[in-house]
Amino acid sequence: MPDKKIYYIFKRLTDILGALIGLFLFFLFLPIIALIIKLDSPGPVFFFQSRVGQYGTKFRFIKFRTMVVDAHLQQNELNMLNETQGLTFKMTSDPRVTRFGRFLRKTSIDETPQFWVVLLGDMSLIGPRPPLLTEVERYDQIQKVRLTVPQGITGLWQVRGRSRLKFDEMMDLDSYYALNASFWLDFKILFYTFPAVLFGRGAC
Repeated sequence: MPDKKIYYIFKRLTDILGALIGLFLFFLFLPIIALIIKLDSPGPVFFFQSRVGQYGTKFRFIKFRTMVVDAHLQQNELNMLNETQGLTFKMTSDPRVTRFGRFLRKTSIDETPQFWVVLLGDMSLIGPRPPLLTEVERYDQIQKVRLTVPQGITGLWQVRGRSRLKFDEMMDLDSYYALNASFWLDFKILFYTFPAVLFGRGAC
Protein backbone atom coordinates (compact mmCIF):
# COMPACT_ATOMS: atom_id res chain seq x y z
CA MET A 1 0.00 0.00 0.00
CA PRO A 2 1.68 3.28 -1.17
CA ASP A 3 0.29 5.40 1.68
CA LYS A 4 1.69 3.02 4.30
CA LYS A 5 5.06 2.91 2.57
CA ILE A 6 5.28 6.71 2.63
CA TYR A 7 4.16 6.69 6.25
CA TYR A 8 6.92 4.30 7.34
CA ILE A 9 9.59 6.20 5.38
CA PHE A 10 8.52 9.44 7.06
CA LYS A 11 8.30 7.68 10.42
CA ARG A 12 11.89 6.43 10.10
CA LEU A 13 13.17 9.87 9.15
CA THR A 14 11.32 11.34 12.15
CA ASP A 15 12.81 8.65 14.39
CA ILE A 16 16.35 9.49 13.25
CA LEU A 17 15.87 13.23 13.80
CA GLY A 18 14.15 12.73 17.16
CA ALA A 19 16.78 10.24 18.32
CA LEU A 20 19.63 12.61 17.44
CA ILE A 21 18.00 15.42 19.41
CA GLY A 22 17.27 13.07 22.32
CA LEU A 23 20.85 11.76 22.36
CA PHE A 24 22.24 15.29 22.41
CA LEU A 25 20.24 16.06 25.56
CA PHE A 26 21.04 12.60 26.96
CA PHE A 27 24.81 13.13 26.71
CA LEU A 28 24.53 16.57 28.35
CA PHE A 29 23.13 15.07 31.55
CA LEU A 30 24.72 11.59 31.38
CA PRO A 31 27.66 12.32 33.76
CA ILE A 32 25.38 13.71 36.49
CA ILE A 33 22.79 10.92 36.21
CA ALA A 34 25.47 8.23 36.07
CA LEU A 35 27.18 9.61 39.19
CA ILE A 36 23.94 9.72 41.20
CA ILE A 37 23.01 6.17 40.16
CA LYS A 38 26.41 4.90 41.33
CA LEU A 39 26.18 6.80 44.63
CA ASP A 40 22.61 5.68 45.26
CA SER A 41 23.25 1.93 44.99
CA PRO A 42 26.07 -0.41 43.91
CA GLY A 43 25.91 -1.72 40.39
CA PRO A 44 26.10 -0.63 36.75
CA VAL A 45 24.67 2.62 35.38
CA PHE A 46 22.74 0.93 32.59
CA PHE A 47 20.33 -1.98 32.52
CA PHE A 48 20.39 -4.22 29.43
CA GLN A 49 17.74 -6.76 28.51
CA SER A 50 16.71 -8.83 25.50
CA ARG A 51 13.40 -7.61 24.07
CA VAL A 52 11.21 -8.50 21.09
CA GLY A 53 10.72 -6.01 18.27
CA GLN A 54 8.71 -5.84 15.06
CA TYR A 55 7.89 -9.26 13.54
CA GLY A 56 9.46 -11.03 16.52
CA THR A 57 13.06 -9.89 15.99
CA LYS A 58 15.15 -9.74 19.17
CA PHE A 59 17.28 -6.76 20.12
CA ARG A 60 19.23 -5.36 23.07
CA PHE A 61 17.08 -2.99 25.12
CA ILE A 62 18.74 -0.37 27.35
CA LYS A 63 17.60 1.85 30.23
CA PHE A 64 19.20 3.62 33.14
CA ARG A 65 19.26 1.15 36.04
CA THR A 66 16.45 1.93 38.48
CA MET A 67 16.50 -1.27 40.57
CA VAL A 68 18.97 -3.07 42.82
CA VAL A 69 21.29 -5.43 40.93
CA ASP A 70 19.66 -8.66 42.17
CA ALA A 71 16.10 -7.51 41.39
CA HIS A 72 15.40 -10.54 39.18
CA LEU A 73 16.23 -12.90 42.06
CA GLN A 74 13.54 -11.26 44.21
CA GLN A 75 10.82 -11.53 41.56
CA ASN A 76 9.31 -14.81 42.78
CA GLU A 77 8.94 -13.48 46.32
CA LEU A 78 6.95 -10.49 45.05
CA ASN A 79 4.70 -12.15 42.46
CA MET A 80 1.85 -12.47 44.96
CA LEU A 81 1.88 -8.66 45.31
CA ASN A 82 1.42 -8.03 41.58
CA GLU A 83 -1.06 -5.17 41.11
CA THR A 84 -1.97 -5.93 37.50
CA GLN A 85 -3.48 -8.88 35.70
CA GLY A 86 -1.96 -10.72 32.77
CA LEU A 87 1.66 -11.28 31.83
CA THR A 88 3.20 -8.12 33.27
CA PHE A 89 4.33 -7.32 36.81
CA LYS A 90 3.50 -3.93 38.34
CA MET A 91 3.87 -2.85 41.94
CA THR A 92 3.36 0.73 43.13
CA SER A 93 5.94 0.52 45.93
CA ASP A 94 8.31 -2.06 44.52
CA PRO A 95 11.07 -2.48 47.18
CA ARG A 96 13.59 -3.32 44.46
CA VAL A 97 13.45 0.19 43.00
CA THR A 98 16.19 2.49 44.29
CA ARG A 99 15.55 5.98 45.68
CA PHE A 100 16.92 7.72 42.60
CA GLY A 101 15.31 5.05 40.45
CA ARG A 102 11.87 6.23 41.57
CA PHE A 103 12.68 9.72 40.34
CA LEU A 104 14.02 8.39 37.04
CA ARG A 105 10.87 6.35 36.49
CA LYS A 106 8.45 9.11 37.46
CA THR A 107 10.11 11.53 35.05
CA SER A 108 10.73 8.82 32.40
CA ILE A 109 14.41 9.85 32.33
CA ASP A 110 15.27 6.16 32.69
CA GLU A 111 14.00 5.68 29.12
CA THR A 112 16.35 8.21 27.47
CA PRO A 113 19.12 5.69 26.59
CA GLN A 114 16.59 4.11 24.23
CA PHE A 115 17.14 6.97 21.78
CA TRP A 116 20.28 5.03 20.82
CA VAL A 117 18.18 1.93 20.09
CA VAL A 118 15.83 4.08 17.98
CA LEU A 119 18.78 5.44 16.01
CA LEU A 120 19.94 1.87 15.32
CA GLY A 121 16.47 1.07 13.96
CA ASP A 122 15.45 -1.57 16.51
CA MET A 123 12.78 0.72 18.00
CA SER A 124 10.72 3.75 17.03
CA LEU A 125 9.86 6.87 19.00
CA ILE A 126 6.20 5.84 18.91
CA GLY A 127 4.74 2.34 19.08
CA PRO A 128 3.86 -0.45 21.52
CA ARG A 129 6.40 -1.07 24.27
CA PRO A 130 8.80 -3.90 23.35
CA PRO A 131 7.89 -7.03 25.35
CA LEU A 132 10.00 -9.79 26.87
CA LEU A 133 10.33 -13.07 24.97
CA THR A 134 8.64 -14.90 27.86
CA GLU A 135 5.61 -12.61 27.42
CA VAL A 136 5.45 -13.07 23.64
CA GLU A 137 5.53 -16.86 24.04
CA ARG A 138 2.21 -16.57 25.91
CA TYR A 139 0.50 -14.15 23.51
CA ASP A 140 -2.66 -15.24 21.74
CA GLN A 141 -3.13 -14.52 18.02
CA ILE A 142 -4.84 -11.18 18.63
CA GLN A 143 -2.09 -9.96 20.97
CA LYS A 144 0.57 -10.83 18.38
CA VAL A 145 -0.86 -8.08 16.17
CA ARG A 146 1.04 -5.53 18.27
CA LEU A 147 4.30 -6.97 16.90
CA THR A 148 3.45 -6.05 13.29
CA VAL A 149 4.63 -2.46 13.86
CA PRO A 150 7.90 -1.02 15.23
CA GLN A 151 7.99 -1.08 19.02
CA GLY A 152 8.35 2.35 20.62
CA ILE A 153 9.46 4.48 23.54
CA THR A 154 5.96 5.91 23.95
CA GLY A 155 2.59 4.65 22.77
CA LEU A 156 -1.15 4.73 23.29
CA TRP A 157 -1.29 3.15 26.72
CA GLN A 158 1.52 5.37 28.00
CA VAL A 159 -0.68 8.43 27.37
CA ARG A 160 -3.90 6.73 28.46
CA GLY A 161 -2.92 5.76 31.99
CA ARG A 162 0.50 4.06 31.88
CA SER A 163 0.81 1.68 34.85
CA ARG A 164 -2.78 2.22 35.99
CA LEU A 165 -4.11 0.18 33.08
CA LYS A 166 -4.79 -3.55 33.22
CA PHE A 167 -2.83 -5.88 30.97
CA ASP A 168 -5.77 -6.54 28.64
CA GLU A 169 -6.38 -2.80 28.30
CA MET A 170 -2.73 -2.28 27.34
CA MET A 171 -2.96 -5.06 24.76
CA ASP A 172 -6.18 -3.62 23.29
CA LEU A 173 -4.60 -0.19 22.89
CA ASP A 174 -1.45 -1.66 21.34
CA SER A 175 -3.52 -3.72 18.90
CA TYR A 176 -5.58 -0.65 17.99
CA TYR A 177 -2.39 1.27 17.26
CA ALA A 178 -0.96 -1.55 15.14
CA LEU A 179 -4.10 -1.66 13.02
CA ASN A 180 -4.52 2.11 12.72
CA ALA A 181 -0.96 3.52 12.70
CA SER A 182 -0.84 6.86 10.87
CA PHE A 183 0.81 10.29 10.84
CA TRP A 184 -2.13 11.75 12.77
CA LEU A 185 -2.22 9.04 15.42
CA ASP A 186 1.56 9.35 15.98
CA PHE A 187 1.22 13.12 16.30
CA LYS A 188 -1.56 12.79 18.91
CA ILE A 189 0.45 10.28 20.95
CA LEU A 190 3.53 12.51 20.86
CA PHE A 191 1.43 15.55 21.81
CA TYR A 192 -0.08 13.81 24.84
CA THR A 193 3.21 12.21 25.90
CA PHE A 194 4.64 15.50 27.17
CA PRO A 195 1.95 16.22 29.83
CA ALA A 196 1.89 12.52 30.82
CA VAL A 197 5.65 12.65 31.49
CA LEU A 198 5.61 16.15 32.98
CA PHE A 199 3.00 15.27 35.58
CA GLY A 200 4.12 11.65 36.00
CA ARG A 201 0.61 10.31 35.47
CA GLY A 202 0.41 6.56 36.05
CA ALA A 203 4.14 6.13 36.57
CA CYS A 204 5.45 3.64 39.12
